[in-house]
Amino acid sequence: MMKRTIAILGGVLLLGIPLFSQPYPLPRSSEDGIVYGKSVSRNEFGIDGGVFLSPDGSRQAVYRKDERAVTEFPLLDISTRTGSLKSIRYPMNGMASEHIDLCVCDTLGNILTTLKVTDFTDERYLTCVSWAPDCQSIFVQVLDREQHHMHLNEYSAADGSFLRTVLTEENSAWVEPQGPLHFIDNEHFIYRTDNRDGYKSLYLSGRGGILHRITTVDADVQFAGFADGWLYYTSAEVSPIENHLFRTKLLNLKKARWSRPERLTPEKGWHEIEMADDCKSFTDRHSSKEVELRVTTRSCDGTLLETSPAGKPASDYSMCDVITGCTPSADGQYENYYRLVCPKDFDPSKKYPLIVYVYGGPHSQMVRDSWMAQIRSWEPRMAQLGYFVYVQDNRGTSNRGAAYEKAINRACGQAEMADQMAGLNALLERCPWLDRDRIGVHGWSYGGFMTISLFTNYPDVFKVALAGGPVIDWKWYEVMYGERYMDTPETNPEGFELTSLMNRTQDVHGKLLICQGAIDNIVVWQHSLSFVQKCIMEGIQLDYFPYPCDKHNMIGKARDHLYDKITGWFTEYL
Repeated sequence: MMKRTIAILGGVLLLGIPLFSQPYPLPRSSEDGIVYGKSVSRNEFGIDGGVFLSPDGSRQAVYRKDERAVTEFPLLDISTRTGSLKSIRYPMNGMASEHIDLCVCDTLGNILTTLKVTDFTDERYLTCVSWAPDCQSIFVQVLDREQHHMHLNEYSAADGSFLRTVLTEENSAWVEPQGPLHFIDNEHFIYRTDNRDGYKSLYLSGRGGILHRITTVDADVQFAGFADGWLYYTSAEVSPIENHLFRTKLLNLKKARWSRPERLTPEKGWHEIEMADDCKSFTDRHSSKEVELRVTTRSCDGTLLETSPAGKPASDYSMCDVITGCTPSADGQYENYYRLVCPKDFDPSKKYPLIVYVYGGPHSQMVRDSWMAQIRSWEPRMAQLGYFVYVQDNRGTSNRGAAYEKAINRACGQAEMADQMAGLNALLERCPWLDRDRIGVHGWSYGGFMTISLFTNYPDVFKVALAGGPVIDWKWYEVMYGERYMDTPETNPEGFELTSLMNRTQDVHGKLLICQGAIDNIVVWQHSLSFVQKCIMEGIQLDYFPYPCDKHNMIGKARDHLYDKITGWFTEYL
């Protein structure tokens, strides 16, 4: 039997939309390189799917991706008798990218129309697709390939014609749409951007443009729900390392008046919120550095409805002390948050080795006021073996406002390294028990890029390094992410020259191990193999360990093997 449900779209109640166990049929193309209804733009700009059902369930907006011009990258499959290659379309920085259209289809997969998008070039991005509640139009954020200009456009769902540009954004660093519109009626919606007031803020908008900034705090916020006139959102305004749920009521739509915000999560720490469809209640996964995870369900007036078990108490395990704090950024403009995991039975009269675990890239926040400061299981393992482990956020990471994030523009790794070293040097000054001759660094992906960057730029500091899946040169990374932060080799040659690790092979010293999945489709194998090849040609020794059947993120047996490898590497050489 076909299931039926009640759905909410921006506060508009939608009754009886059928949920099928299989998606509606999609158009098909006989040409290789053209696909319908799949995620596009490598899941950037908040994109995580390719089909957008109309509120009444009668039509679907579907991505059409034409990637025939995109170069193919071969991945080696060793499971066949003689080995074989599987090619993926991988649009590299500065090279040909995919062409995206948005088709309107019926529920049988027939194309009814295609939106007539004429903004920018054919390699522009179509993001944050949102149907109007009356199903008569579709709103799309159209972003130029350079990611400096965005048009929020409205199109007719009937014939695909352009109706109006609702608003525009532009920024010399980048514009990065992150989510759909949230309608409160057929004419008005909630819109989120960090491009107007310096923080990710919520705005009351209409088809004629932005009417009012709702969240007037100097902090990043995230939409959580809207119903019965109440807007629910999470905010970092208490602290960048805390997350809390707030609500405000729409008092007068015409005058764009809202009530004074109410905080619904009084407990200190990090609250992961899941709102009910009708916004009458919410589930709160809450913890803090000192408080283990608690899962509760509350009504929006604060009444406790249910408490769920949160799993085996951490107190049953042999835990290590975790110290948290702030340290000034290298430019003196910010306070960066850190955690320091201490060895079991720490004795300040002894000397201890230190491992810096680093990620440092966009869309990340490594330190939060959650249980044990968001500690990873590998960190206490190393602490129990007698190591201090230091983890710090830096400029370029999220939840601190636009200027903080965009400090890395056109020079990835530079502000991040400066902040990491400022924090590390301050730590060494405060902690005489840390052995300055036994400092290691480890990270994966962007953290792998940061690991080799730190290791080669500061040879007098780091003795041992292990880099996983590292970006070596941004010209080999994909268009959407790479061009946002670095532009292209043609438009930013100085930045690419400065950040390329191919220029740092002569600075490899001590013990460096690189690990990577051989079928990595995110940071392709060309990165690490090119670095290794240059080291070979220059007579420079390093170590390398491939995972032949794994992609970018290790799972299962490979992950267990990897963490044994990491632990053994530092145990042997640090």
